[in-house]
Amino acid sequence: MGKVLVVDDERAIRSTLKDILSLEGFDVALAENGAAGIEQFEQGGVDVVFLDIKMPGMDGIEVLERLQVISPEVPVVMISGHGTIDTAVEAIKKGAYDFIAKPLDLNRILITLRNATDKTSLVQEAKKLRTKMNKTYEIVGESVAIRRVKEIIEKVAPTEARVMITGANGTGKELVARWLHEKSSRAAGPYVEVNCAAIPSELIESELFGHEKGAFTSAIKQRKGKFEQADGGTLFLDEIGDMSLSAQAKVLRALQENRISRVGGDKDIAVNVRVVAATNKNLTDEIAKGSFREDLYHRLSVILIHVPSLAERKEDIPLLAEHFLDAISAEYGMGRATITPEAIDELQKLGWTGNVREFRNVIERLMILCGREITAEDVVMYASPNFG
Repeated sequence: MGKVLVVDDERAIRSTLKDILSLEGFDVALAENGAAGIEQFEQGGVDVVFLDIKMPGMDGIEVLERLQVISPEVPVVMISGHGTIDTAVEAIKKGAYDFIAKPLDLNRILITLRNATDKTSLVQEAKKLRTKMNKTYEIVGESVAIRRVKEIIEKVAPTEARVMITGANGTGKELVARWLHEKSSRAAGPYVEVNCAAIPSELIESELFGHEKGAFTSAIKQRKGKFEQADGGTLFLDEIGDMSLSAQAKVLRALQENRISRVGGDKDIAVNVRVVAATNKNLTDEIAKGSFREDLYHRLSVILIHVPSLAERKEDIPLLAEHFLDAISAEYGMGRATITPEAIDELQKLGWTGNVREFRNVIERLMILCGREITAEDVVMYASPNFG
């Protein structure tokens, strides 16, 4: 059920809470003053804290502040026989999960505890998911080119600067966009991705800005667009070079005014969005041809990040191979294959026109077809999609 730490200078309160919570299946630790409570808390493993406010020496508010520094995600429930509204408000402002006045009510204690442990479970699950996601979106490589990309991300992500990411298909532009979001102050907000090349030109404006009911034949209800969905977070416009000129004009207005209007609507809607764009095209050429707006380009390209092709960083192939061997074995629930140095040499000889995306597919194919060890002969035989 979890571990509960009770910090109270009254022996009767400590004993009563221990008896009640132990019967409910909780592991209960006791501390008779603030210093002892902090010491036990620092040992780890505590899921919820019940903390008295009025104690000799270090009072509960001071202890709460110390606990928040050590581990702010652990819920702290303040208890007091001298409770006032002002005291409760101060405790909540300092980060307390809840406030319960003495004499303690058994039902209130148990309900609060269950809610607090549910919160702890959700926080822990969120941490696991974030760790898993971070590994999924890891930028793998130690080449000079990739180190440069990582350095720029570290510098740019905490700012609000707009970023244009360039590079060929399959190089990992979406990974750069994801990390710009994850390392920014908007990381807790939404991350919304739009593939501009995959949406028909007649639908792109509705996709980005939403539409009102009846705006066009199939608009049977109001719909929020991607700009609204990304409010408070990051909007990633992938393959923006394929966006229609009319949609480009609306995107430019949204960037200039931080406001959008839905298709078929006349109401302006304020949005707070950081836009990150990516393209596999040379936008300078597109501007010269008249298919991309120069003013929009300059709005989007405050920072330019070029993601190198795999052919430009073949020294990263050993690391990429090990990374994908781990990832694919975990994904399939199969034993992890090894790869010989000679096989790596063969992989480094290939052109990799499909970049990292193609490389992952080849590693997956080799793992499926070659068993526990991937050799140079296996690479020669199976690396081409037209093998056999």
